[in-house]
Amino acid sequence: MSSDSESRHVRTLFLSDIHLGTRGSQAELLLDFLRVYDCETIYLVGDIVDGWRLKRGWYWPQAHNDVVQKLLRKARKGAHVYYIPGNHDEFLRDFLGTHLGGIEVLDRVVHTTADGKRMLVIHGDQFDVVVRHARWLAFLGDWAYNLALALNTLVSRVRRRLGFEYWSLSAWAKMKVKNAVNFIGAFEQALATEAKRVGADGVICGHIHHAAMHDMHGIRYVNTGDWVESCTALVEHHDGRLEIVRWAELKRARALKASLPPPAADQVAA
Repeated sequence: MSSDSESRHVRTLFLSDIHLGTRGSQAELLLDFLRVYDCETIYLVGDIVDGWRLKRGWYWPQAHNDVVQKLLRKARKGAHVYYIPGNHDEFLRDFLGTHLGGIEVLDRVVHTTADGKRMLVIHGDQFDVVVRHARWLAFLGDWAYNLALALNTLVSRVRRRLGFEYWSLSAWAKMKVKNAVNFIGAFEQALATEAKRVGADGVICGHIHHAAMHDMHGIRYVNTGDWVESCTALVEHHDGRLEIVRWAELKRARALKASLPPPAADQVAA
């Protein structure tokens, strides 16, 4: 495992659910990640900016601006960047087919991996029945979610003062709720069905803040996760292999390794 100071070049990078404009966005951790990883193509798979939250009150610290500038800089240096809006940045769906600062805005796209696999790339809110048919309930759920994230921020602040690394209370709690687990299963099935319908070999999505990669529904399903709870991204290596990078977990593991005392001389000799 390389150190944070080493750069890694991959073929494609997929990011979703950064939620810039909210206090829960882990923009600093994302900047760390973007300093390490470089690529030929970037897919921003929705909810990059949280328009819902910004409408209620403006919050835009320097780190959030730095993330935008970092992505634009990668585009200027030659990376192909595609923005696929989600429900929280749905205002960008009015600009489908246009280029904004070198970033192309699309509703969905089929990405072909280096080993020839066709992957449907889509945010996924179109297959969330609550978002589609009960928007008032979606907004209520967003309010409750932001409350959970506020508690999460408080816990994170206490952990930092105690010298601990980032850990998501909200992500842990979500996976303890049976209904949330059932919803995730139904969401995955719906996205897999859509991928089959369009003749793709798999689907890459976001929306539910739960990073995963499996073939449970007869097709490759990949969720990029988020940069609020899990701090995860999907990378495609140059041979076409897909990997979920769990950046917060890597940072914790590296911090733990750095804190351990060096092995004794007799252990090294052994």
